[in-house]
Amino acid sequence: MGRLPVLSQIGGRRKSEVADGYRLETYVETMRPEPTLVGHLQFHLRHEVVHLEFLQRLFLKEGGEQLQTWLFRSPTGGYARRAAFLYEWLTGETLHAPENLGGNYADAIDDEASMVLASPDRIVKNSKWRVNDNLPGTRFFCPLIVKTDALAGAENLDVSGMLGVLQAEFGEELLMRAAAWMTLRESKASFLIEGEADQSTRIQRFADVMARRTGLGEQPFTDAAMAELQRDILGDLTTITRLGIRQSPVFVGETVRYQEKLHYVAPPVEDLQSMLDGLKVFLERTQGQSAVTRSAVAAFAFVYIHPMADGNGRLHRFLINDILRRDGVIPDPVILPVSAVITADPGERRAYDQVLDSVSNPLMSAVVDRVSFSGNHTAYPDGVTSNFEFDGDDLARPMWRYPNMSPHVMYLSKVIHRTINEQMREEARYLRDHHRARLAVKEVVEMPDHQADRLLRSIEQNKGALSNVLAKEMPVLAKEGVWEMILAAVENAHIAGGPIKAHVDQQYKPAPGKR
Repeated sequence: MGRLPVLSQIGGRRKSEVADGYRLETYVETMRPEPTLVGHLQFHLRHEVVHLEFLQRLFLKEGGEQLQTWLFRSPTGGYARRAAFLYEWLTGETLHAPENLGGNYADAIDDEASMVLASPDRIVKNSKWRVNDNLPGTRFFCPLIVKTDALAGAENLDVSGMLGVLQAEFGEELLMRAAAWMTLRESKASFLIEGEADQSTRIQRFADVMARRTGLGEQPFTDAAMAELQRDILGDLTTITRLGIRQSPVFVGETVRYQEKLHYVAPPVEDLQSMLDGLKVFLERTQGQSAVTRSAVAAFAFVYIHPMADGNGRLHRFLINDILRRDGVIPDPVILPVSAVITADPGERRAYDQVLDSVSNPLMSAVVDRVSFSGNHTAYPDGVTSNFEFDGDDLARPMWRYPNMSPHVMYLSKVIHRTINEQMREEARYLRDHHRARLAVKEVVEMPDHQADRLLRSIEQNKGALSNVLAKEMPVLAKEGVWEMILAAVENAHIAGGPIKAHVDQQYKPAPGKR
Protein backbone atom coordinates (compact mmCIF):
# COMPACT_ATOMS: atom_id res chain seq x y z
CA MET A 1 0.00 0.00 0.00
CA GLY A 2 1.13 3.56 -0.66
CA ARG A 3 2.50 5.55 2.26
CA LEU A 4 -0.15 7.23 4.40
CA PRO A 5 0.30 11.02 4.38
CA VAL A 6 -0.54 11.19 8.11
CA LEU A 7 0.45 8.75 10.85
CA SER A 8 -1.01 9.14 14.35
CA GLN A 9 0.30 7.95 17.70
CA ILE A 10 -0.37 8.43 21.41
CA GLY A 11 2.26 10.27 23.44
CA GLY A 12 2.85 12.46 26.43
CA ARG A 13 1.91 15.72 24.74
CA ARG A 14 0.22 16.95 21.60
CA LYS A 15 2.63 17.73 18.75
CA SER A 16 2.91 17.65 14.98
CA GLU A 17 6.04 16.84 12.95
CA VAL A 18 6.45 17.25 9.18
CA ALA A 19 9.10 15.61 7.01
CA ASP A 20 9.14 15.32 3.20
CA GLY A 21 5.47 16.25 2.96
CA TYR A 22 4.35 13.59 5.46
CA ARG A 23 3.06 14.23 8.98
CA LEU A 24 3.45 12.42 12.28
CA GLU A 25 0.75 13.51 14.71
CA THR A 26 1.08 12.78 18.42
CA TYR A 27 -2.10 12.89 20.53
CA VAL A 28 -2.58 12.71 24.28
CA GLU A 29 -4.15 9.65 25.89
CA THR A 30 -7.59 11.20 26.18
CA MET A 31 -7.82 11.31 22.36
CA ARG A 32 -7.16 7.60 21.87
CA PRO A 33 -9.91 6.16 19.64
CA GLU A 34 -12.00 3.17 20.70
CA PRO A 35 -10.23 -0.09 19.78
CA THR A 36 -12.78 -0.94 17.08
CA LEU A 37 -12.99 -0.54 13.33
CA VAL A 38 -15.61 2.17 13.77
CA GLY A 39 -13.55 3.98 16.41
CA HIS A 40 -10.43 4.11 14.25
CA LEU A 41 -12.42 4.94 11.11
CA GLN A 42 -14.09 7.91 12.81
CA PHE A 43 -10.67 9.07 14.05
CA HIS A 44 -9.32 8.82 10.48
CA LEU A 45 -12.19 10.84 9.01
CA ARG A 46 -11.97 13.45 11.74
CA HIS A 47 -8.22 14.00 12.22
CA GLU A 48 -6.33 12.59 9.25
CA VAL A 49 -6.25 13.01 5.47
CA VAL A 50 -8.84 10.71 3.93
CA HIS A 51 -6.85 8.03 2.11
CA LEU A 52 -9.01 6.38 -0.53
CA GLU A 53 -6.64 3.51 -1.25
CA PHE A 54 -6.54 2.55 2.43
CA LEU A 55 -10.31 2.84 2.79
CA GLN A 56 -11.03 0.72 -0.27
CA ARG A 57 -8.73 -2.02 0.98
CA LEU A 58 -10.34 -1.82 4.43
CA PHE A 59 -13.92 -1.91 3.13
CA LEU A 60 -13.27 -4.76 0.70
CA LYS A 61 -11.74 -6.84 3.48
CA GLU A 62 -14.17 -6.05 6.32
CA GLY A 63 -17.42 -5.60 4.41
CA GLY A 64 -20.20 -3.26 5.47
CA GLU A 65 -21.72 -4.99 8.51
CA GLN A 66 -19.99 -2.85 11.14
CA LEU A 67 -20.75 0.31 9.20
CA GLN A 68 -24.42 -0.69 8.99
CA THR A 69 -24.54 -1.13 12.77
CA TRP A 70 -22.85 2.24 13.22
CA LEU A 71 -25.47 3.91 11.00
CA PHE A 72 -28.41 2.49 12.98
CA ARG A 73 -26.72 3.56 16.19
CA SER A 74 -25.88 7.07 14.91
CA PRO A 75 -28.28 7.92 12.05
CA THR A 76 -27.56 11.67 12.22
CA GLY A 77 -23.82 11.43 12.76
CA GLY A 78 -21.78 13.15 10.09
CA TYR A 79 -18.86 10.69 10.28
CA ALA A 80 -21.14 7.65 10.01
CA ARG A 81 -22.87 9.12 6.96
CA ARG A 82 -19.55 10.05 5.32
CA ALA A 83 -18.24 6.55 5.96
CA ALA A 84 -21.38 5.04 4.39
CA PHE A 85 -21.09 7.27 1.33
CA LEU A 86 -17.39 6.43 0.87
CA TYR A 87 -18.11 2.72 1.33
CA GLU A 88 -20.66 2.71 -1.48
CA TRP A 89 -18.50 4.99 -3.67
CA LEU A 90 -15.38 2.84 -3.27
CA THR A 91 -16.88 -0.65 -3.38
CA GLY A 92 -19.99 -0.34 -5.52
CA GLU A 93 -21.88 -2.19 -2.75
CA THR A 94 -25.03 -0.84 -1.06
CA LEU A 95 -25.79 -0.08 2.58
CA HIS A 96 -29.27 0.46 4.03
CA ALA A 97 -30.06 4.01 5.12
CA PRO A 98 -32.02 4.23 8.41
CA GLU A 99 -35.46 5.84 8.14
CA ASN A 100 -34.54 8.45 10.74
CA LEU A 101 -31.27 9.41 9.03
CA GLY A 102 -30.74 13.17 9.20
CA GLY A 103 -28.27 15.94 9.90
CA ASN A 104 -26.72 18.73 7.86
CA TYR A 105 -24.98 17.88 4.62
CA ALA A 106 -21.33 16.98 5.24
CA ASP A 107 -18.47 17.09 2.72
CA ALA A 108 -17.17 13.69 1.67
CA ILE A 109 -13.56 14.84 2.15
CA ASP A 110 -12.10 17.85 3.94
CA ASP A 111 -11.20 20.64 1.51
CA GLU A 112 -8.60 21.94 3.96
CA ALA A 113 -6.76 18.62 3.95
CA SER A 114 -6.76 17.61 0.29
CA MET A 115 -7.72 18.82 -3.17
CA VAL A 116 -11.44 18.76 -4.00
CA LEU A 117 -13.44 19.85 -7.04
CA ALA A 118 -13.13 23.50 -7.92
CA SER A 119 -16.62 25.02 -7.85
CA PRO A 120 -18.98 24.58 -4.90
CA ASP A 121 -21.92 24.88 -7.29
CA ARG A 122 -20.73 21.73 -9.08
CA ILE A 123 -20.83 19.59 -5.94
CA VAL A 124 -23.21 16.65 -6.29
CA LYS A 125 -25.48 16.32 -3.27
CA ASN A 126 -25.99 12.70 -2.28
CA SER A 127 -29.46 12.80 -0.69
CA LYS A 128 -29.30 9.20 0.54
CA TRP A 129 -26.49 9.97 2.99
CA ARG A 130 -26.80 13.78 3.07
CA VAL A 131 -23.20 14.05 1.88
CA ASN A 132 -21.65 16.53 -0.55
CA ASP A 133 -19.72 14.59 -3.17
CA ASN A 134 -16.74 16.93 -3.56
CA LEU A 135 -14.30 14.25 -4.72
CA PRO A 136 -12.20 15.48 -7.66
CA GLY A 137 -12.38 12.22 -9.63
CA THR A 138 -14.34 9.01 -10.02
CA ARG A 139 -14.12 5.70 -8.20
CA PHE A 140 -12.01 4.43 -11.14
CA PHE A 141 -9.43 7.21 -10.84
CA CYS A 142 -9.19 9.83 -8.12
CA PRO A 143 -5.69 11.05 -7.17
CA LEU A 144 -4.84 12.31 -3.70
CA ILE A 145 -3.32 15.80 -3.47
CA VAL A 146 -2.46 16.54 0.16
CA LYS A 147 -2.51 20.20 1.14
CA THR A 148 0.65 21.32 2.93
CA ASP A 149 2.62 24.54 3.05
CA ALA A 150 5.14 23.03 0.64
CA LEU A 151 2.40 22.01 -1.78
CA ALA A 152 0.81 25.46 -1.64
CA GLY A 153 4.10 27.03 -2.65
CA ALA A 154 4.52 24.54 -5.49
CA GLU A 155 1.05 24.74 -6.98
CA ASN A 156 0.96 28.55 -6.76
CA LEU A 157 4.05 28.93 -8.93
CA ASP A 158 3.45 32.02 -11.07
CA VAL A 159 4.29 30.60 -14.49
CA SER A 160 2.73 33.50 -16.39
CA GLY A 161 4.55 36.01 -14.21
CA MET A 162 7.93 34.38 -14.77
CA LEU A 163 7.34 34.35 -18.53
CA GLY A 164 6.35 38.00 -18.28
CA VAL A 165 9.70 38.80 -16.67
CA LEU A 166 11.47 37.07 -19.57
CA GLN A 167 9.39 38.97 -22.08
CA ALA A 168 10.19 42.28 -20.39
CA GLU A 169 13.89 41.41 -20.39
CA PHE A 170 14.21 40.10 -23.96
CA GLY A 171 11.09 41.27 -25.79
CA GLU A 172 8.14 39.34 -27.15
CA GLU A 173 9.60 38.90 -30.65
CA LEU A 174 12.82 37.35 -29.34
CA LEU A 175 10.94 35.06 -26.97
CA MET A 176 8.71 33.86 -29.80
CA ARG A 177 11.75 33.27 -32.02
CA ALA A 178 13.13 31.03 -29.30
CA ALA A 179 9.94 28.93 -29.28
CA ALA A 180 10.94 26.76 -32.28
CA TRP A 181 14.32 26.03 -30.74
CA MET A 182 12.70 25.17 -27.43
CA THR A 183 10.24 22.84 -29.12
CA LEU A 184 13.08 20.91 -30.73
CA ARG A 185 15.04 20.92 -27.49
CA GLU A 186 12.06 19.46 -25.64
CA SER A 187 11.69 16.74 -28.27
CA LYS A 188 15.38 15.84 -28.16
CA ALA A 189 15.45 15.73 -24.37
CA SER A 190 12.27 13.64 -24.29
CA PHE A 191 13.98 10.98 -26.39
CA LEU A 192 17.10 11.22 -24.23
CA ILE A 193 14.98 10.30 -21.18
CA GLU A 194 13.94 7.15 -23.04
CA GLY A 195 17.51 6.42 -24.20
CA GLU A 196 16.76 7.16 -27.85
CA ALA A 197 18.49 10.49 -28.43
CA ASP A 198 19.98 9.60 -31.84
CA GLN A 199 16.67 9.11 -33.65
CA SER A 200 16.61 12.40 -35.57
CA THR A 201 13.53 11.66 -37.68
CA ARG A 202 11.52 10.67 -34.62
CA ILE A 203 12.75 13.76 -32.78
CA GLN A 204 11.65 16.01 -35.62
CA ARG A 205 8.28 14.26 -35.83
CA PHE A 206 7.62 14.71 -32.11
CA ALA A 207 8.74 18.34 -32.26
CA ASP A 208 6.20 18.89 -35.02
CA VAL A 209 3.47 17.30 -32.89
CA MET A 210 4.41 19.57 -29.99
CA ALA A 211 4.28 22.64 -32.24
CA ARG A 212 0.97 21.75 -33.93
CA ARG A 213 -1.04 19.98 -31.25
CA THR A 214 -0.18 21.51 -27.87
CA GLY A 215 -3.36 22.97 -26.38
CA LEU A 216 -5.48 22.12 -29.42
CA GLY A 217 -7.96 19.44 -30.37
CA GLU A 218 -9.33 16.58 -28.33
CA GLN A 219 -7.12 15.36 -25.51
CA PRO A 220 -5.83 11.75 -25.70
CA PHE A 221 -8.30 10.23 -23.25
CA THR A 222 -10.44 8.32 -25.74
CA ASP A 223 -9.45 5.51 -28.06
CA ALA A 224 -9.95 7.58 -31.23
CA ALA A 225 -8.18 10.74 -29.97
CA MET A 226 -5.31 8.69 -28.59
CA ALA A 227 -4.92 6.79 -31.87
CA GLU A 228 -4.78 10.03 -33.87
CA LEU A 229 -2.07 11.57 -31.69
CA GLN A 230 -0.17 8.29 -31.44
CA ARG A 231 -0.14 8.00 -35.24
CA ASP A 232 1.40 11.47 -35.53
CA ILE A 233 4.06 10.57 -32.96
CA LEU A 234 4.98 7.08 -34.18
CA GLY A 235 4.62 7.62 -37.92
CA ASP A 236 3.54 5.00 -40.43
CA LEU A 237 6.37 2.51 -39.89
CA THR A 238 5.59 0.79 -36.60
CA THR A 239 5.09 -2.75 -35.36
CA ILE A 240 1.92 -1.64 -33.57
CA THR A 241 -0.98 -2.93 -35.67
CA ARG A 242 -3.78 -1.27 -33.68
CA LEU A 243 -3.27 2.27 -32.46
CA GLY A 244 -5.11 3.80 -29.51
CA ILE A 245 -5.83 1.96 -26.29
CA ARG A 246 -3.55 -1.05 -26.02
CA GLN A 247 -4.86 -4.60 -26.19
CA SER A 248 -1.91 -6.20 -24.41
CA PRO A 249 -0.53 -6.38 -20.85
CA VAL A 250 2.48 -4.20 -20.18
CA PHE A 251 5.25 -3.70 -17.68
CA VAL A 252 8.04 -1.12 -17.45
CA GLY A 253 11.45 -2.64 -16.90
CA GLU A 254 14.78 -3.57 -18.36
CA THR A 255 16.73 -6.68 -19.22
CA VAL A 256 19.84 -7.21 -17.07
CA ARG A 257 21.96 -10.23 -17.97
CA TYR A 258 19.06 -11.82 -19.80
CA GLN A 259 16.81 -11.38 -16.75
CA GLU A 260 13.83 -9.05 -16.69
CA LYS A 261 14.00 -6.40 -13.97
CA LEU A 262 10.56 -4.92 -13.36
CA HIS A 263 10.00 -1.31 -12.29
CA TYR A 264 6.25 -1.11 -12.76
CA VAL A 265 3.22 -3.15 -13.84
CA ALA A 266 0.47 -1.17 -15.58
CA PRO A 267 -3.32 -1.66 -15.19
CA PRO A 268 -5.06 -4.34 -17.26
CA VAL A 269 -6.71 -3.62 -20.59
CA GLU A 270 -10.24 -3.77 -19.17
CA ASP A 271 -9.49 -0.95 -16.69
CA LEU A 272 -7.92 1.55 -19.08
CA GLN A 273 -10.91 3.45 -20.48
CA SER A 274 -12.59 3.85 -17.08
CA MET A 275 -9.34 5.18 -15.61
CA LEU A 276 -8.89 7.61 -18.51
CA ASP A 277 -12.49 8.72 -18.02
CA GLY A 278 -11.67 9.34 -14.36
CA LEU A 279 -8.65 11.44 -15.34
CA LYS A 280 -10.83 13.44 -17.73
CA VAL A 281 -13.37 14.02 -14.93
CA PHE A 282 -10.55 15.17 -12.64
CA LEU A 283 -9.52 17.81 -15.18
CA GLU A 284 -13.15 18.92 -15.58
CA ARG A 285 -13.81 19.14 -11.83
CA THR A 286 -10.57 20.98 -11.03
CA GLN A 287 -10.85 23.53 -13.86
CA GLY A 288 -9.72 26.90 -12.54
CA GLN A 289 -7.41 25.47 -9.88
CA SER A 290 -3.62 25.35 -10.06
CA ALA A 291 -2.43 24.67 -13.62
CA VAL A 292 0.81 23.23 -12.21
CA THR A 293 -1.16 20.70 -10.16
CA ARG A 294 -3.44 19.80 -13.04
CA SER A 295 -0.57 19.35 -15.50
CA ALA A 296 1.38 17.20 -13.01
CA VAL A 297 -1.62 14.95 -12.39
CA ALA A 298 -2.50 14.63 -16.08
CA ALA A 299 1.04 13.84 -17.17
CA PHE A 300 2.06 11.44 -14.42
CA ALA A 301 -1.33 9.74 -14.25
CA PHE A 302 -1.10 9.07 -17.98
CA VAL A 303 2.25 7.33 -17.61
CA TYR A 304 0.96 5.28 -14.65
CA ILE A 305 -2.17 4.24 -16.59
CA HIS A 306 0.14 3.50 -19.55
CA PRO A 307 -2.79 3.18 -21.96
CA MET A 308 -0.86 2.68 -25.22
CA ALA A 309 1.36 -0.10 -26.53
CA ASP A 310 4.01 2.49 -27.51
CA GLY A 311 4.53 6.24 -27.09
CA ASN A 312 3.35 6.63 -23.47
CA GLY A 313 6.48 8.50 -22.34
CA ARG A 314 6.23 11.04 -25.12
CA LEU A 315 2.53 11.70 -24.51
CA HIS A 316 3.24 11.91 -20.77
CA ARG A 317 5.63 14.81 -21.38
CA PHE A 318 3.42 16.31 -24.09
CA LEU A 319 0.58 16.62 -21.56
CA ILE A 320 2.63 18.88 -19.29
CA ASN A 321 2.71 21.63 -21.91
CA ASP A 322 -0.75 20.76 -23.22
CA ILE A 323 -2.48 21.40 -19.88
CA LEU A 324 -0.43 24.53 -19.16
CA ARG A 325 -1.39 25.89 -22.59
CA ARG A 326 -5.09 25.03 -22.18
CA ASP A 327 -5.10 26.66 -18.74
CA GLY A 328 -3.72 29.86 -20.24
CA VAL A 329 -0.43 30.09 -18.36
CA ILE A 330 1.88 29.62 -21.38
CA PRO A 331 1.14 31.38 -24.68
CA ASP A 332 1.23 29.91 -28.16
CA PRO A 333 3.81 28.99 -29.51
CA VAL A 334 5.96 28.72 -26.37
CA ILE A 335 6.90 25.19 -25.32
CA LEU A 336 8.54 24.72 -21.93
CA PRO A 337 11.52 22.37 -22.46
CA VAL A 338 10.91 20.54 -19.17
CA SER A 339 12.58 17.37 -20.47
CA ALA A 340 15.77 19.36 -21.03
CA VAL A 341 15.86 20.17 -17.31
CA ILE A 342 15.12 16.55 -16.36
CA THR A 343 18.13 15.43 -18.41
CA ALA A 344 20.32 18.40 -17.44
CA ASP A 345 22.34 16.47 -14.85
CA PRO A 346 22.34 13.07 -13.13
CA GLY A 347 20.81 14.52 -9.96
CA GLU A 348 17.80 15.89 -11.80
CA ARG A 349 17.29 12.59 -13.62
CA ARG A 350 17.42 10.73 -10.29
CA ALA A 351 14.79 13.10 -8.91
CA TYR A 352 12.55 12.28 -11.89
CA ASP A 353 12.99 8.55 -11.30
CA GLN A 354 12.39 8.97 -7.59
CA VAL A 355 9.06 10.73 -8.07
CA LEU A 356 7.93 7.91 -10.37
CA ASP A 357 9.12 5.43 -7.75
CA SER A 358 6.90 7.05 -5.10
CA VAL A 359 4.04 5.10 -6.68
CA SER A 360 5.82 2.25 -8.46
CA ASN A 361 7.99 1.04 -5.57
CA PRO A 362 5.16 0.39 -3.06
CA LEU A 363 3.14 -1.22 -5.86
CA MET A 364 5.91 -3.58 -6.92
CA SER A 365 6.71 -4.49 -3.31
CA ALA A 366 3.14 -5.72 -2.97
CA VAL A 367 2.75 -7.56 -6.29
CA VAL A 368 6.21 -8.69 -7.43
CA ASP A 369 5.42 -12.33 -6.64
CA ARG A 370 2.34 -12.14 -8.89
CA VAL A 371 4.50 -11.61 -12.00
CA SER A 372 5.71 -14.43 -14.20
CA PHE A 373 7.18 -14.98 -17.65
CA SER A 374 5.88 -18.14 -19.25
CA GLY A 375 7.54 -20.20 -21.93
CA ASN A 376 4.76 -19.44 -24.39
CA HIS A 377 4.43 -16.07 -26.13
CA THR A 378 0.96 -14.68 -26.82
CA ALA A 379 0.22 -12.51 -29.85
CA TYR A 380 -2.17 -9.66 -28.95
CA PRO A 381 -4.46 -7.68 -31.32
CA ASP A 382 -2.31 -4.53 -31.12
CA GLY A 383 0.72 -6.28 -32.58
CA VAL A 384 2.51 -6.97 -29.28
CA THR A 385 3.84 -10.47 -28.60
CA SER A 386 4.68 -11.18 -24.97
CA ASN A 387 5.12 -13.95 -22.41
CA PHE A 388 4.46 -11.54 -19.52
CA GLU A 389 1.76 -12.69 -17.10
CA PHE A 390 0.31 -10.95 -14.04
CA ASP A 391 -2.43 -12.17 -11.70
CA GLY A 392 -2.35 -9.38 -9.10
CA ASP A 393 -4.87 -6.92 -10.57
CA ASP A 394 -7.17 -6.98 -7.52
CA LEU A 395 -4.23 -6.37 -5.20
CA ALA A 396 -2.84 -3.49 -7.28
CA ARG A 397 -6.10 -1.84 -8.32
CA PRO A 398 -6.56 0.44 -5.23
CA MET A 399 -3.08 1.88 -5.76
CA TRP A 400 -3.59 2.35 -9.49
CA ARG A 401 -6.86 4.18 -8.86
CA TYR A 402 -5.96 6.40 -5.90
CA PRO A 403 -2.26 7.39 -6.08
CA ASN A 404 -0.86 10.13 -3.89
CA MET A 405 0.38 12.62 -6.46
CA SER A 406 1.46 15.40 -4.12
CA PRO A 407 5.17 14.59 -4.70
CA HIS A 408 4.61 14.86 -8.45
CA VAL A 409 3.15 18.37 -8.11
CA MET A 410 6.09 19.58 -6.03
CA TYR A 411 8.57 17.97 -8.40
CA LEU A 412 7.04 19.45 -11.56
CA SER A 413 6.84 22.89 -9.97
CA LYS A 414 10.59 22.85 -9.34
CA VAL A 415 11.25 21.66 -12.90
CA ILE A 416 9.07 24.39 -14.42
CA HIS A 417 10.81 27.02 -12.29
CA ARG A 418 14.22 25.83 -13.51
CA THR A 419 12.98 25.53 -17.08
CA ILE A 420 11.90 29.16 -17.29
CA ASN A 421 14.65 30.74 -15.23
CA GLU A 422 17.50 28.67 -16.66
CA GLN A 423 16.74 26.95 -19.97
CA MET A 424 14.48 29.60 -21.48
CA ARG A 425 16.58 32.51 -20.21
CA GLU A 426 19.70 30.85 -21.64
CA GLU A 427 17.95 30.33 -25.00
CA ALA A 428 16.71 33.91 -25.19
CA ARG A 429 20.09 35.28 -24.10
CA TYR A 430 21.83 33.20 -26.73
CA LEU A 431 19.52 34.41 -29.52
CA ARG A 432 19.96 38.02 -28.42
CA ASP A 433 23.74 37.73 -28.22
CA HIS A 434 23.99 35.79 -31.45
CA HIS A 435 21.93 38.41 -33.24
CA ARG A 436 24.18 41.15 -31.87
CA ALA A 437 27.30 39.25 -32.96
CA ARG A 438 25.92 38.64 -36.45
CA LEU A 439 25.17 42.35 -36.86
CA ALA A 440 28.64 43.23 -35.56
CA VAL A 441 30.28 40.92 -38.10
CA LYS A 442 28.23 42.42 -40.93
CA GLU A 443 29.30 45.91 -39.85
CA VAL A 444 32.85 44.85 -40.71
CA VAL A 445 32.16 42.72 -43.80
CA GLU A 446 28.83 42.50 -45.60
CA MET A 447 27.68 38.88 -45.97
CA PRO A 448 24.48 36.80 -45.89
CA ASP A 449 23.23 35.59 -42.51
CA HIS A 450 24.19 31.97 -43.16
CA GLN A 451 27.80 32.99 -43.83
CA ALA A 452 27.88 35.08 -40.68
CA ASP A 453 26.63 32.05 -38.74
CA ARG A 454 29.32 29.92 -40.38
CA LEU A 455 31.95 32.47 -39.35
CA LEU A 456 30.74 32.61 -35.74
CA ARG A 457 30.82 28.83 -35.52
CA SER A 458 34.38 28.81 -36.83
CA ILE A 459 35.44 31.30 -34.16
CA GLU A 460 34.07 28.95 -31.51
CA GLN A 461 35.60 25.81 -33.01
CA ASN A 462 39.03 27.31 -33.71
CA LYS A 463 39.32 29.45 -30.59
CA GLY A 464 39.52 32.67 -32.54
CA ALA A 465 41.95 31.56 -35.25
CA LEU A 466 41.07 32.04 -38.91
CA SER A 467 40.87 28.57 -40.45
CA ASN A 468 42.23 27.85 -43.91
CA VAL A 469 38.84 26.47 -44.93
CA LEU A 470 37.05 29.67 -43.93
CA ALA A 471 39.72 31.87 -45.57
CA LYS A 472 39.31 29.93 -48.79
CA GLU A 473 35.51 30.18 -48.63
CA MET A 474 35.58 33.93 -47.88
CA PRO A 475 38.92 35.39 -49.10
CA VAL A 476 38.03 38.86 -47.84
CA LEU A 477 38.65 37.60 -44.30
CA ALA A 478 42.36 37.11 -45.05
CA LYS A 479 42.91 40.74 -45.93
CA GLU A 480 45.15 42.56 -43.51
CA GLY A 481 43.37 43.63 -40.33
CA VAL A 482 39.93 42.31 -41.32
CA TRP A 483 39.96 39.22 -39.11
CA GLU A 484 41.21 41.21 -36.13
CA MET A 485 38.39 43.72 -36.65
CA ILE A 486 35.84 40.88 -36.75
CA LEU A 487 37.18 39.34 -33.52
CA ALA A 488 37.02 42.72 -31.80
CA ALA A 489 33.47 43.25 -33.03
CA VAL A 490 32.38 39.84 -31.79
CA GLU A 491 34.05 40.43 -28.42
CA ASN A 492 32.28 43.76 -28.08
CA ALA A 493 28.99 41.95 -28.76
CA HIS A 494 29.68 39.95 -25.57
CA ILE A 495 29.53 36.47 -27.01
CA ALA A 496 33.18 35.65 -27.77
CA GLY A 497 33.52 32.12 -26.43
CA GLY A 498 29.76 31.95 -25.94
CA PRO A 499 27.51 29.02 -26.80
CA ILE A 500 27.59 29.47 -30.58
CA LYS A 501 28.35 26.00 -31.80
CA ALA A 502 25.58 24.19 -29.90
CA HIS A 503 22.97 26.27 -31.68
CA VAL A 504 24.36 26.87 -35.15
CA ASP A 505 25.08 23.14 -35.52
CA GLN A 506 21.42 22.29 -35.00
CA GLN A 507 19.98 21.98 -38.48
CA TYR A 508 16.41 22.62 -37.43
CA LYS A 509 14.03 23.80 -40.11
CA PRO A 510 10.66 24.87 -38.66
CA ALA A 511 7.50 23.61 -40.28
CA PRO A 512 5.82 25.99 -42.75
CA GLY A 513 4.23 28.87 -40.87
CA LYS A 514 6.31 28.21 -37.74
CA ARG A 515 9.21 30.39 -36.62
